Amino acid sequence: MPNPVFAFACIIATMYGLAFYVLTGGDARRLVLFVVTSWVGFLLGQYIGDSLSLDNLRIGTIHLLPATVAAFALLFFAHIVTSRPSTPVTRR
Repeated sequence: MPNPVFAFACIIATMYGLAFYVLTGGDARRLVLFVVTSWVGFLLGQYIGDSLSLDNLRIGTIHLLPATVAAFALLFFAHIVTSRPSTPVTRR
């Protein structure tokens, strides 16, 4: 059985990825990309918050503020990398 803190962190990170997908749209591949990206970002932010002893908005052992910032930073990066460039309209 998984640790309750780990399960709570996975639920929060998954909700971040799903919310970002709802706001930006796309196909099923982008949904999976956004959820996995939010997991990685949340884990990275948790590690940064623990290493730097950032106790802002901490829930138990979860450093929510740095984890949220890192998750959304990686989500925005993934969105920029995977977005289709707009093609200019040429008129003849």
